[in-house]
Amino acid sequence: MAAGREQERESAVRQVYDAHYGRLAGWTNRLVRDPDLAHDFATEAFLRLLRDWDSVAEPRAWLYTAAANLVRDHWRKRGREAAAYGRLDNRREGVGVLAADHDTRLTVRDAVLALPDRLRVTVLLYYFADLPVGQVATHLGKSEGAVKRDLHDARARMAGMLEDVR
Repeated sequence: MAAGREQERESAVRQVYDAHYGRLAGWTNRLVRDPDLAHDFATEAFLRLLRDWDSVAEPRAWLYTAAANLVRDHWRKRGREAAAYGRLDNRREGVGVLAADHDTRLTVRDAVLALPDRLRVTVLLYYFADLPVGQVATHLGKSEGAVKRDLHDARARMAGMLEDVR
């Protein structure tokens, strides 16, 4: 009995995998600009889906949220590593690190990544995963009005960051 249930679950996850893996890996690649890492994140999201299958109501939204969380954790780790290496280099050289020229280097991707977590995940799910407001709200446990407000706040913040970029 349990073996049959396990096979049903694996078959259902396989159908979701066949339908969404390529787009999820491509979406993740646009975020991290590393195809191998993007495939690792997409694969990990599917492994987590298989583990949590019985509690997942909307697999597509769940997958994009899981992948967004993996990407967010990756960038946090990279930020901590860069800060640690920067402190180490400063001690060795005794000089400050020059600030990046954001007028020439800031991109929309950078602006999205600079958003606070609550706004970034909402933007990633709505604009990049192409989920409707209702699905984003359900998946994040927010009202549709709260999601719309987060999107409005995110657009305003990014507009401020990008207004001088040409």
